[in-house]
Amino acid sequence: MAHPKRRQSKQRQRKRRTHYKAASQQLTQCPTTGEFHLTHRAYWHEEKLYWKGQVVIDKTEIAEA
Repeated sequence: MAHPKRRQSKQRQRKRRTHYKAASQQLTQCPTTGEFHLTHRAYWHEEKLYWKGQVVIDKTEIAEA
């Protein structure tokens, strides 16, 4: 197993760990509804839960039954 020859400073270590936070959140547009949402997340639009452009849960059907 490789070992570092010298210890990295706290500043270098913290700089390396913050890179994933630097970019803003990625938004994509759904081809079905045209709604913007976070990538890899389900989202609600007009009382329907969409995932990958398909309806997963429809609140209007549940309320009617």
